Amino acid sequence: MKPFLVLVFSVLLFNCSDEYKKFKKTPDYITNANISDKAYFEAYNETLKLWDVAFEELYIPTTDGVAHVLVSGPENGEPIVLLHGMNASSTMWYPNIKALSSNHRVYAIDFILEPGKSLLYTDLESVDQVIDWYQEVFFALKLENFHVIGASRGGWLAVNLALDNQKSIKSMVLLSPAQTFTWIKPSVDLFKNIVTLLSSKEKRIAQSLESMSSNVPNISKAYLEQYYIATEKDSVNQFMSRMQPFSNDELKSLQMPVLVLIGDDDMINEKRTIEIAKMLPQGKGEIIENAGHFLSIDQAEIVNAKMLGFLE
Repeated sequence: MKPFLVLVFSVLLFNCSDEYKKFKKTPDYITNANISDKAYFEAYNETLKLWDVAFEELYIPTTDGVAHVLVSGPENGEPIVLLHGMNASSTMWYPNIKALSSNHRVYAIDFILEPGKSLLYTDLESVDQVIDWYQEVFFALKLENFHVIGASRGGWLAVNLALDNQKSIKSMVLLSPAQTFTWIKPSVDLFKNIVTLLSSKEKRIAQSLESMSSNVPNISKAYLEQYYIATEKDSVNQFMSRMQPFSNDELKSLQMPVLVLIGDDDMINEKRTIEIAKMLPQGKGEIIENAGHFLSIDQAEIVNAKMLGFLE
């Protein structure tokens, strides 16, 4: 190869591999965190040790704050955006990231209104503001066409994104989406959670986990420690209390392929969720056995296979 072509190739290769160089510097709010935040960030980093794939951490400045994004997978892979559940942060994907990033470029975004490594400057009180924030992040990452996987509240946000980005989102996987297809059903577990509101924080968190997972002992201790701290730090944003299921017309307007998975012991959803999902133009749905609301952890191997089969 001629010297000039070698030089051009080297420059292109460098630019490609260092595409997000300007977002890689760790900000002061992480390096000089107060005692409370430092404890959480340390727990977050411990959970990241469970990710058995290489990853980069990006800190993207936006109008409303800093977006923390974990990036894994081959640079030429089709992009997937991951939207985690409430208080879960992007580390919740530790049982799934190896499978998802084997052939895809994966972007896991910490929701700016909850504990994670993103930082909020000013409060966001409407879902439109939240969607605008995500749009800024996608623009910075140069994501034009991508798949979305959303868990629980992340599934609800994924549908909001899809309604606003019909041409950008290639497909969606919704894992036990909250308040998306149906209202959260009354249940014994939900009643227990209400009863324990006056109990100690430890008891509330333990009850929450038992109602959300069919196999709590299977959850990593490192992740549980992070989850405990997140739950103690969390405060409810106003727009979260206004979450409600989408209308039939809204759901049927979704033209991209949609896969909905729920657990057979899911406190948030019921069989009706799957029935509605199958009414979408390209909708599919399935119930995963021996799984609760945290099905991506409870039955990670099965869920990973379902997601990859759908994406491919």
